Amino acid sequence: MATNQGHQNTKDKVKDTATSVANQAGDMASKAGDMASNMASKVANQASDMASKVVNKVGDTAESATSSVGSSLQSAAGAVRENMPNRGMLGSAAGAVADTLDSSGRYLEDKGLSGMSDDIAGVIKRYPIPAVLLALGLGYLIASSTRS
Repeated sequence: MATNQGHQNTKDKVKDTATSVANQAGDMASKAGDMASNMASKVANQASDMASKVVNKVGDTAESATSSVGSSLQSAAGAVRENMPNRGMLGSAAGAVADTLDSSGRYLEDKGLSGMSDDIAGVIKRYPIPAVLLALGLGYLIASSTRS
């Protein structure tokens, strides 16, 4: 009987040891999972920060390009005024073209790309049905031109 009790004690010790090892393994797995989750979160945050910086840089570049186009339009207006006749029908047309180029250039320089998008959004909000019809028409034209 003492031998059976000794075997029982040994079985209990082995069972307790196995349970303890299983618990420790579970704890280690949980800690490893937490560490992996934290690392993934850090990597995701860094990637998000980098993407945000790239988007901001692209936005700044686009704003700068828009301003540059505005300046070029104003220069073109000055060239039209200098090189075209001042009188007659051609002079009137040249003056109108120069005025339009100049005002367009000032608009681009002042408002930039973000201002243009705000203005377009405002027009769409004020006139939603014509805006949808225009978008459908443009979509149709683009689709039919790329199909051929």
